[in-house]
Amino acid sequence: MKTFNKSMIAALVLGTTAMGAQASSWENESKDAWIDGKAETVLLMNTNLNNFDINTDVKNGKVVLTGKVESDLDKELAEELVLSLDGVNDVDNELTVVKNVDTDHKRMKSGVDDTESDLTDAKISTVITTRFLFNSEVGGTDIDVDTDKGVVTLKGTVESEAEKQLAMKIAKNAEDVRDVVDELTVVAE
Repeated sequence: MKTFNKSMIAALVLGTTAMGAQASSWENESKDAWIDGKAETVLLMNTNLNNFDINTDVKNGKVVLTGKVESDLDKELAEELVLSLDGVNDVDNELTVVKNVDTDHKRMKSGVDDTESDLTDAKISTVITTRFLFNSEVGGTDIDVDTDKGVVTLKGTVESEAEKQLAMKIAKNAEDVRDVVDELTVVAE
């Protein structure tokens, strides 16, 4: 009888351990899927990048970017956007730069500094908009985010002064933001 009890206890311990490992694996896979969805969204919302040419794969919070972009700046922008997301531990940027003669010519005429500033502004706007959309306390679809040389302007409507203050705080805390201009209107309180 003692052998049966020991065998039963051993089976229960092994079964419980296996179930715990399965649950942990499921939680990690769910978290990775959530991060993958956020990464796809932030890349899709950025108008400077062609999201259909960028693939994301997530394992244990590490995002691998593959596909093609038109410039080194686009490659860097994609990495910075994904790296700014909550839950992302690291980014392995395997994007391939495919030179576009028209794009290079336009950049040479306009100057690299303008392009870098425009990309930084686009990154700021995308990061803030994404944070609004993923924050349940802010109605992200009712707020427009415009950025010019690091100065963010928030326009639109919010339902309370608290929501307005939270939106302002989220914008001010984004990387590369120099100032935030408040043009939000409280519609109900």
